[in-house]
Amino acid sequence: MNRLFLIQILLSHRVRFGRRLTFLLAQNYRGPSTPRNDASPARGQWDLADAYRYISEANAGYHFNVQHGLNVDAGIFLSYVGLFSFYQFDNWAYQPSYVSSNTPWFFNGVRVQWYPTAKLKIEPWFINGWQSYGRFNGRPGLGGQILYRPNGKWEFIGNQYGFGEDALGLPSRTRLHTDDSIEYKYYDRPDAVISKAAMTLTGDAGCESGGGVSCHGNTNEGPKQSFLGFMLYNRLWFDRDRFGLTLGGGRINNPGRYLVLLPPINGATAASGTPYFTENPGDPFKAWDASVTADYMPSQYFTYRLEYNHRAANVPYFAGPGALLRQEATPAL
Repeated sequence: MNRLFLIQILLSHRVRFGRRLTFLLAQNYRGPSTPRNDASPARGQWDLADAYRYISEANAGYHFNVQHGLNVDAGIFLSYVGLFSFYQFDNWAYQPSYVSSNTPWFFNGVRVQWYPTAKLKIEPWFINGWQSYGRFNGRPGLGGQILYRPNGKWEFIGNQYGFGEDALGLPSRTRLHTDDSIEYKYYDRPDAVISKAAMTLTGDAGCESGGGVSCHGNTNEGPKQSFLGFMLYNRLWFDRDRFGLTLGGGRINNPGRYLVLLPPINGATAASGTPYFTENPGDPFKAWDASVTADYMPSQYFTYRLEYNHRAANVPYFAGPGALLRQEATPAL
């Protein structure tokens, strides 16, 4: 079956007062797909899922003239854990690899962006939780990013998260996660047939402990609940960057399935769950993906993209013959 989808209509409003105070509201008209695995709206009486349905970013910030800059922002802001951007025009491929698909696209809380030098950014986070509109239990999440660009060829990114209680109704379960990336531009000759070439490698690791699960294997505390994954991409640009070709893919192992996107079978949500795809402690989930992406970019305003993507998992998960999702259900990926 062939289908035509309108992926996104985005209206962004940025208001500046003087040189320091900024307000940003980005309205995303594409349906309630942003919350993904966020079960926090099920806690309390406020209907957060509908209240934030069409908002992808909404924050206010203040800039301090300290060293190379100090920004303090509060609200909903985008996350780049897993490297892929929320906005398609930033990315080398259309379909993110599993590491990006199953890690946060947004945070709700406060961040501080400190630039001690022109090449280094240190960004601590004080947030509601792991990609959540509200707070799952009584404890906030803490994390941060360190970004270092020593020159025009190298970029090093480290994202860390911890302390939060991110399992709804299980205040004794805590989550740790590290997400680290390297980007390297190894070729740059604007007038040659191949005008640029770059690669990126991302590695993720994390676990949960307490509430019947353990970070350290199957113990008396419960079965192992962890996440381990990577993704690797290589991209070539041709003819003064008008054409692009990206090869890449990745792999994850997530026993307990606590970061795997829940298939919305018959309207299932992260809060309701589904018997067709359980997320019990120790439930196995291993998956891998590979993709080939070709781009034609006649100007900075248009990109025509053709992509082939293959995904596989060790348990029934996808739509199709012999798969998990029923015909009336909408695929998660």
